[in-house]
Amino acid sequence: MIITLKDGSKKEYSEAKSVIDIAYDISEGLARAACAGEVNGEVVDLRTVIDSDCELNILTAKDEKGLAVLRHTASHVLAQAVQTLFPDAKVAIGPSIDTGFYYDFDCPPFSRDDLDAIEKEMKKIIKKGAKIERFTKSREDAIAYFQEKNEPYKVELIEDLPEGETISFYSQGEFTDLCAGPHLMSVKPIKAFKLTASSGAYWRGNENNKMLTRIYGTAYTKKADLEERLKYLEEIKLRDHNRLGREMELFTTVDVIGQGLPLLLPKGAKIIQTLQRWIEDLEDNEWGYVRTKTPLMAKSDLYKISGHWDHYKEGMFVLGDEENDKEVLALRPMTCPFQYYCYKNTQKSYRDLPYRMSETSTLFRNEDSGEMHGLTRVRQFTISEGHLIVRPDQMVEEFKGCLALAKYCLETLGVEEDVTYHLSKWDPENKEKYIGDADVWNETEQDIRNILDELGINYTEDVGEAAFYGPKVDINAKNVYGKEDTMITIQWDALLAEQFDMYYVDQNGEKVRPYIIHRTSMGCYERTLAWLIEKYAGKFPTWLCPEQVRVLPISEKYEEYAQSVAKALKERHVVVT
Repeated sequence: MIITLKDGSKKEYSEAKSVIDIAYDISEGLARAACAGEVNGEVVDLRTVIDSDCELNILTAKDEKGLAVLRHTASHVLAQAVQTLFPDAKVAIGPSIDTGFYYDFDCPPFSRDDLDAIEKEMKKIIKKGAKIERFTKSREDAIAYFQEKNEPYKVELIEDLPEGETISFYSQGEFTDLCAGPHLMSVKPIKAFKLTASSGAYWRGNENNKMLTRIYGTAYTKKADLEERLKYLEEIKLRDHNRLGREMELFTTVDVIGQGLPLLLPKGAKIIQTLQRWIEDLEDNEWGYVRTKTPLMAKSDLYKISGHWDHYKEGMFVLGDEENDKEVLALRPMTCPFQYYCYKNTQKSYRDLPYRMSETSTLFRNEDSGEMHGLTRVRQFTISEGHLIVRPDQMVEEFKGCLALAKYCLETLGVEEDVTYHLSKWDPENKEKYIGDADVWNETEQDIRNILDELGINYTEDVGEAAFYGPKVDINAKNVYGKEDTMITIQWDALLAEQFDMYYVDQNGEKVRPYIIHRTSMGCYERTLAWLIEKYAGKFPTWLCPEQVRVLPISEKYEEYAQSVAKALKERHVVVT
């Protein structure tokens, strides 16, 4: 067999070899540093045996994927240490993540002293340098193994796997864990690590399940890398909008009002007001939008027409019961069906299109309580929403225009370099989640792909992230802790006009179904405020500052003059206190 290496060189072998054996054949130093292999683009265990031609890359901790394997192994060391110190703790799951790793346990919460003790135990485990062994069991034997060890979460995970599945395990000394891998050859390479936090986490992310205790950590092969990371974590705490926004008196939350329902205080409200006035003037005066103002709720009948009742009801706040009430209402999770009726109010001809509607829309979504966070994940929020009703021949140019508007907003806010673009597609394996047939989805996804390619926009494709009625471009950004949120969305909709009997009259007097673009220009005001707090560490650009000038008389006799200066500045729209 012929093995093609990353640099293009080739190795030829007459018999099958493991990835680690090939690494040693290349260089003993490379083998000692190796964390995993990448065979034809797939990350595999160093123990994996190769028996046919392939492309092979030996991954070390210098590679992102290699570092993830080291951190995954560190999570197993963490689990071993916890069960050594807290024998009653039940283990759940422990993956690597972008910033390190975590492991979930069914046990009481951990204090900082507990985390320090666990770190010491981890160091003892690593010092022993146990080799890591991989083995497999049948599904039935794996269930019996963890039932005997009284590990119910592992049993549940295995029971969810198909019948006849072979289950892999990894052991290190006295500790064995259910895991698909890959892992290091031993625990020795984990030279530097730190347990950074502990929090609650629902089992499998479902608020209906038991709350577990999660430990977060990070790990490296070098102490210097760990110190740099810890220094960075201290710095980003100073930018955390949830802390800084409260300290700056921009917003607060109150238990009796509820989770995900923040109160914008005068300074925060001033920033939102500045953003809203800017966006509304921009859309109305420069981008050709007409403005609407629609109700905050509607009868269930509206959402049944749009499909939201069938596809999104669990995410809505429903007022009433269909079995007992004559009229059931729901707070709106989006504005699109309301604006469709604004369009339908008068008959439109092909000359009236594109018809661009915008609205500063307050929306309500029933987020899980465990997902709530500051201003980025809330139950009531306001967005710069818009819907463009267009002829099919106008769709591409108008979609480009929406991207251009979004880009302009990002540039003005100074955050254009902080975002990533995503083509969010349907999942053909779960067709029940969507309306429309495969041909429409495939065609519209390709149309968006062509637009992004033509504009030279780098993007990734995310299966299963589309709206139920069409694919979209999501413009995402990460918060200071690395969690990614969608900031701006532009959706291609070739389906809902049919459900709402929307049409325009063409040149021949025929009724024709339009296409629809659902879009935000800047996105959610609350989430944008959180983003800007973290971006600028509270030191906003002058035009956004809730306090731009403070007039301070040096003595009482100048107070009248100071007031006149403040008055003159206010007349010129400068924010003065």
